[in-house]
Amino acid sequence: MRRRRLAAELQRLRKASGLTRDQVADHAGCAPVTITRIESATSSATVALVSVMLDLYEVTGERREALIQLARDARKRGWWYTLSEAIPEWVHSYVGLEEEAATFQEYQSEFVPGLLQTEGYAMAVMRSAPVLPSEEELERRLAIRMQRQERVLDRVDPPKMWLILNEAVIRRPVGGSGTMRDQLLRMIDLSWRNHVTIQVLPFAAGVHPAMDGGFTILSFPKPADPDTVYVEYWQGSVYLERPSEVEAYNLLFNHLRARGLGPDQTRDLITQVVREV
Repeated sequence: MRRRRLAAELQRLRKASGLTRDQVADHAGCAPVTITRIESATSSATVALVSVMLDLYEVTGERREALIQLARDARKRGWWYTLSEAIPEWVHSYVGLEEEAATFQEYQSEFVPGLLQTEGYAMAVMRSAPVLPSEEELERRLAIRMQRQERVLDRVDPPKMWLILNEAVIRRPVGGSGTMRDQLLRMIDLSWRNHVTIQVLPFAAGVHPAMDGGFTILSFPKPADPDTVYVEYWQGSVYLERPSEVEAYNLLFNHLRARGLGPDQTRDLITQVVREV
């Protein structure tokens, strides 16, 4: 997130100065593709390079110091780095965005969202992979997931979370009856938190516009940080940031919200399923 913020500022400053990427690269003594990668937030900029760019853009005083500090912070490794071998590269960016988000709007059609999963449920999902990693790697992945929950759900100012789950999520047995029962009870418990809203989209709702699968809309506290739609598939993920794309997914989420059971009805249904389990 810090890298994205720095990228947006540097791009805005360059355009305000009337300079091309080639001109900036020539002044900084680097390849034009380096400036492109920095401005698209695909690469971190060194503090030295940012300093040279700010000289060119004639940025001074407190504003300069703030951007230099942002460049330093953007190069810091996340807390999950020591365990990073246990999670795919494409997950790293999401964990960083997840920690900065002010609101989550998420729809899942097949499984409980990762931030709500119990250890037993999470491990059962991981063990469903066609090719299993080593037991040690599974334990590392589980440790990262549990730490992610703690850092997001239990922080001083937790994000607002609105989660819509297909009824199949609460009825599909995962990890045995005991594991599933614990998972359902945890969801009921979390649903009473002021910052968490859970809805079930019942089978009775019939066909709906999100039958292609799940997605997450992330919003951030700073206006300069664009909303992002995160869509995950089996071997990767995509991030959508164009206003038209985000608007389309917000509309989609609102349709699901209108068709879902209310929070109280959702708790009643999950309680009923607990009894059945």
